[in-house]
Amino acid sequence: MLKIAHHPIYNHPLKDGHRFPMEKYDLLPQQLLYEGTCSKTNFFEPEVPNNKYFFSVHDPIYFFDLLNITLPQKEARKIGFPLSERLIEREMIIADGTMKASEFALENGIAMNIAGGTHHAFSNKGEAFCMLNDQAIGAKYLQNKGLVKKVLIVDLDVHQGNGTAEIFQNDISVFTFSMHGKNNYPFRKETSDLDIALENETKDDEYLGILKSTLPKLIKQEKPDFIYYLCGVDVIETDKLGKLSMTIEGCKKRDEFVLETCYKQEIPVMCSMGGGYSKDVNIVIEAHANTFRLAQEIYF
Repeated sequence: MLKIAHHPIYNHPLKDGHRFPMEKYDLLPQQLLYEGTCSKTNFFEPEVPNNKYFFSVHDPIYFFDLLNITLPQKEARKIGFPLSERLIEREMIIADGTMKASEFALENGIAMNIAGGTHHAFSNKGEAFCMLNDQAIGAKYLQNKGLVKKVLIVDLDVHQGNGTAEIFQNDISVFTFSMHGKNNYPFRKETSDLDIALENETKDDEYLGILKSTLPKLIKQEKPDFIYYLCGVDVIETDKLGKLSMTIEGCKKRDEFVLETCYKQEIPVMCSMGGGYSKDVNIVIEAHANTFRLAQEIYF
């Protein structure tokens, strides 16, 4: 059975009436239930995990400054949210969802997190709405439990996974692959194990050609026994922050290729949704829903 992490706190009001700037965390599960792609039994609610799981990835001083809302003002501004206990709790719950979904992926081949993809969180700082790096935390969680040895992170969000690259820069047990917009945020890139920077207005055929010529070789080279897939849909041409020119169908073909590759290679995969900022939220929901539809079609 496909297991999906979702918690109502994802879209709860934050301090001073602020909300996380996407409705999709509530609308996406509603759509999946409405169309029959998923049932309520597919979803599970993550919780606030033990703090110890964060210390394999994040500096304890940074973590406790975050937890106690005592970050220096300059660092807090880079995150982009007004910090609050509710916000930090939300971020911890997202990480728990990815950790638990990772174990479900080992059991069932695949699992998903409605949220997650917080790849701009570094070991000792947060930025761009990311505070705790959920897939990095999940990777070290599985490794520390002795469940996997080699992890491949496939980050296809339109923005480079700079925090993920920094966290694993000296860790050969986790290979970081980021395929992203060359002229997009972050404007000062970190160095992943493999970075592919795409020019503005890259379209479906070029994007898919590069991906199809890269991922199988990478799997053959690295021989991972677990894959994290960051499947942001901000690669679509209507995205306000994207700068690429992919169609919804092209984005679906991207997900189909990644998931079918994992399935055929019998490598468990855990998916975090990542970005999606088209003005029309229906486009975002449709693009994300395709990932879940494909997971059901390919695996179950």
